[in-house]
Amino acid sequence: MTKDQDHTRVKTPLGMKSLLPRSPPLRLKSSGLLDIADLILKRFCRKIIVMVGAGISTASGIPDFRTPASGLYDNLKKYNIPYPEAIFDIDYFTYNPLPFFTLAKELYPGKYKPNVVHYFLRLLHEKGLLLRCYTQNIDGLERMAGIPPEKLVEAHGTFSSASCHLCYSPFSAKVARDCIMAGHVPHCNVCYGVVKPDIVFFGEDLPKSFYSFSEDFPKADLLIVMGTSLKIEPFTSIINSLRPNVPRLLINRDPVGPFKKPFEGTDVVELGELCEVIRKFVRALNWQKDMDEVIKSQRH
Repeated sequence: MTKDQDHTRVKTPLGMKSLLPRSPPLRLKSSGLLDIADLILKRFCRKIIVMVGAGISTASGIPDFRTPASGLYDNLKKYNIPYPEAIFDIDYFTYNPLPFFTLAKELYPGKYKPNVVHYFLRLLHEKGLLLRCYTQNIDGLERMAGIPPEKLVEAHGTFSSASCHLCYSPFSAKVARDCIMAGHVPHCNVCYGVVKPDIVFFGEDLPKSFYSFSEDFPKADLLIVMGTSLKIEPFTSIINSLRPNVPRLLINRDPVGPFKKPFEGTDVVELGELCEVIRKFVRALNWQKDMDEVIKSQRH
């Protein structure tokens, strides 16, 4: 291999890393969204993995974390915390859980509704094309859109379950929610530690389901990345578990991660407002009627 060859780190199921050249047998003609649509329509892509972040939920009214002025981290001063990320820091939560519980009232599923991006994920599932959706989001909108739990990997946790943050004993998610919404702190029935929804904080391990990426990614024949900064590890690194000849599509506001220097032949970067790009994608796939039916079925 020469120094000029492009290489991608690929994680093996054993967690080891190897270097493989990206030398795809299939090259996209113009590296555009229409090329990806064509691959799907011609059934070249039938095991699609989607990686999503907070950007897919901004159209539903939920702020992302890092956008200047409007992002969540820029609007946490009212919680009187030492630094923005502290609200999701397990050590700070142990010291003072009230700021997170105050924020949790705003984040609990039910206040916000899925948008066309979430329904596109549901449509991929309905058509038997969705291998798995790996989400950084804790808003639950993927579930609300009708994506089955077995098709979801909620890498940063979920509000759908709860447990003690000290002894990890399971706790009723409904009781925890009712307590938090009433302004109280839920306590464990076993050790009396503070109970929280099973959201992954800084300093905590990711859920075991996350590590299924070592089995899922080698099976995938298309990766779609949407609404993420690709800055948070280890979520970001799993993209490197993809086989080197598999097309990758980024739909985002800005180029991120490896898409800042997309690999010619397999990478497609489509920048813009996510809902608009998804509508364009749906038109290219001739799925407008199917999309309308999915949205209608979920809203009634």
